[in-house]
Amino acid sequence: MFTIDEIKHAHARVKSGADFPAYIQEIKKLGVLKYDTYVVDGHSEYFGTDNFKILSPPKYGPLTISTASLKERFLTKLKDHQLGKTDYTTFCNDAADAGVEKWTVDLIGMTCTYYDSASHVLVVENVPN
Repeated sequence: MFTIDEIKHAHARVKSGADFPAYIQEIKKLGVLKYDTYVVDGHSEYFGTDNFKILSPPKYGPLTISTASLKERFLTKLKDHQLGKTDYTTFCNDAADAGVEKWTVDLIGMTCTYYDSASHVLVVENVPN
């Protein structure tokens, strides 16, 4: 199975959202099937076969997640990030301000789903290959 160190090594090459597809392909090769990232502190839960699950430590101090779900605002910030205009920390702050609690990346279905604090789906997008 995969380790947090292997995932950290792959993630270290991600400088912006433009690097995300290569990162996904790399962790998929490690055996990651899906993962959830929590905006509050940046920790993630990674899932593999046979109910394998590991947690990463928090990446930063706690952020306050807005109780308002600002989908259009988030979409603008997401596009900026995907174009390489923002780094990961800025994107997480922008997500918190727009009410995003977590996102789930499904490496089998190749989708990324963003949820608000009420667990409502804000955005579902396909992950480019």
